[in-house]
Amino acid sequence: MRVREMHPLCCITLETPEIGDQSPEPTLLRTGSAVVYSGSDINAGGSDVGGVAGILYKWTNYHKGWRSRWFTLRNGILSYSKDRRPDHLAGYDIRLIGKLPDSNPSRRKHGKSVGIVHLKVSSFRESRSDNRRFYIFTATKSLHLRTHSKKERAAWIEALISTRNLFQLRPLNDNLNLLQNDVSISTERLKNRLLEEGIGEGLVQDCEKIMLSEFSEIKGQLKSLCEERSNLLDTLRQLEAANIEGEASGVHDGEFQLMKQFSSLGRGKYSEYSTTESSDDIEKQELDEASDEEEANYLDANECFSEHHTSGGSVVGDNMENNTIDASAQAQVVRRTKLPDPVEKEKGVSLWAMIKDNVGKDLTRVCLPVYFNEPISSLQKCFEDLEYSYLLDRAYEHGKSGNSLLRILNVAAFAVSGYASTEGRNCKPFNPLLGETYEADFPEKGIRFFSEKVSHHPTLIACHCEGRGWKFWADSNLKSKFWGRSIQVDPVGTLTLEFDDGEIFQWSKVTTSIYNLILGKIYCDHHGTMHIRGNRQYSCKLKYKEPSIIERNPHQVHGFVEDVSGKKVATLFGKWNESMYYINGEWASKPKDSSVLSLLWTRNKPPPNLTRYNLSSFAITLNELTPGLKEMLPPTDSRLRPDQRHLENGEYNKANAEKLRLETRQRMSRKLQENGWKPRWFHREGENGTFRYMGGYWEAKETATWDGCPNIFGEIDQDLLNSFEGS
Repeated sequence: MRVREMHPLCCITLETPEIGDQSPEPTLLRTGSAVVYSGSDINAGGSDVGGVAGILYKWTNYHKGWRSRWFTLRNGILSYSKDRRPDHLAGYDIRLIGKLPDSNPSRRKHGKSVGIVHLKVSSFRESRSDNRRFYIFTATKSLHLRTHSKKERAAWIEALISTRNLFQLRPLNDNLNLLQNDVSISTERLKNRLLEEGIGEGLVQDCEKIMLSEFSEIKGQLKSLCEERSNLLDTLRQLEAANIEGEASGVHDGEFQLMKQFSSLGRGKYSEYSTTESSDDIEKQELDEASDEEEANYLDANECFSEHHTSGGSVVGDNMENNTIDASAQAQVVRRTKLPDPVEKEKGVSLWAMIKDNVGKDLTRVCLPVYFNEPISSLQKCFEDLEYSYLLDRAYEHGKSGNSLLRILNVAAFAVSGYASTEGRNCKPFNPLLGETYEADFPEKGIRFFSEKVSHHPTLIACHCEGRGWKFWADSNLKSKFWGRSIQVDPVGTLTLEFDDGEIFQWSKVTTSIYNLILGKIYCDHHGTMHIRGNRQYSCKLKYKEPSIIERNPHQVHGFVEDVSGKKVATLFGKWNESMYYINGEWASKPKDSSVLSLLWTRNKPPPNLTRYNLSSFAITLNELTPGLKEMLPPTDSRLRPDQRHLENGEYNKANAEKLRLETRQRMSRKLQENGWKPRWFHREGENGTFRYMGGYWEAKETATWDGCPNIFGEIDQDLLNSFEGS
């Protein structure tokens, strides 16, 4: 008979086992939302240690979806099964995460464990798009897990981190390190005992030699076994890393926010935590695999400093940008860190409903709702390529000091960095009106930028930027192909970079593909070959790897720097959404020794207040009207566009109405262009040449004289249209 009583500290009913019960009944001790199991014989014999247990939802397949499983983490082993009974936890100090399992006996499943994961050779990370999900990776499988709440996930991650720290305190290669030290054996006692028995000195020495020989052979065998074990663990880590499945791009705001330690230097990129043997080996493996994850870090100060040094001892990290910033100018400009809070609640739009409602219509006359846009224009998006302009400042200084190789390496890193802000950006920028302009003056970066839509059909955008010792200009056009479930966008145009000493580099952008338009999560990727051609000693070729279904390490970029003779003098590795490294000489694959790699660029940390637009901290500032700026802008500037401004403020009904009005005006643009319209600030070099900036914009801004700049965002000027039609 069991006596039911109440625990004095809580409302949990305790059951006292009747006399003669052989198995101890678990005691429930509630602390907050967690329940701790403890037994009368906890840690009996010292072999059992505490752990955690609870129900997690495990992704099985597309047919069955998420299925609940009972998970137990104890002694560095994570086991899971369909048996949802916690009875077998009696006798162990087990903390229950989440709610108790269903106690209905008819719903209990009896069966052996479905799987076991040894955390000693596994790694884990959190999802960055769902604050309830996390992943565990082994050499043979990937577990996709989900909790009931964000708080429960934090508890599981905390338990996994504690287990990882336990293994770090007890490194697996201690025995090998022990054998690498000098180990001696004394034969003095054996010699004395043999001499006491009257055995001759010569025979005693022979016995001593035999024993030392046997010991040496055993020592060698043991060392060989330890080395094989170490190699096996290395292989497991490599297999584990090769099986990591990157998640589609998104945003994570979890409490722990795990990241790769090496790739997070300087920007807070997300990491994985590995529980394999030594922290030094982990960092080398992490650099070798270059994961695609996320946020805040657990970093050691000496790791931060040591990883930024090149093999030659010089610092190559991205923090060199700070050396080129004018502190006084920076203090004068305060940029915003978040978008305005929306006035209205946004309503989703069904893409399929739009397609269905417009079947048979002329799509050029269909106005897509503003829901599909982000609150910046294509003119402003061109300026996003200059977010990491410090790379060009650095390239100028390297070339000025005579290091042409480091100059082109930084130029290559700059060409890749322009794609970093596209990750997770699923909305399209506003299509500018003919004659629309945008200027950006960033004295803290030492740059000023100007762009204009110079042609409506074909759509052409020209831009010009001046920096510290360099100029950058381009005109761009996009050719798109619709493949049903995806869109392929091929940029047409040349980007030109000229340094004050006369060295010029030119390149074109690679293909961009947008996937899962109809079903699934929309994401984009970039693929193709980028040729950076220089007019002097070096050129560069970068290969953006095309995504595939079986690819488990996406977004990779691999390239070479060649001299005029075609010799490959340096190799580049990295990811367009993460970071870029280089190494001198020709390398077919990334070296496993991280010390020979030098960091060129790493992506900036994402802003803390992300919206569905996933704008970077830099992009958030592009549409901002700082105090006193509005009065100095021409009437053609993108920041004065009403539909774009309403969308940024979260006034969606007004934004849709204005977008419809402006797109009606936009249809006049082709006729205006056919009747002699010309760009205001750019001119074309030759019949089919590049558009170049003519000058005069910044001078006009000083006096706020905008003669010849029409109010393109105002009401439709019918007289202007009639004048063109009559000419």
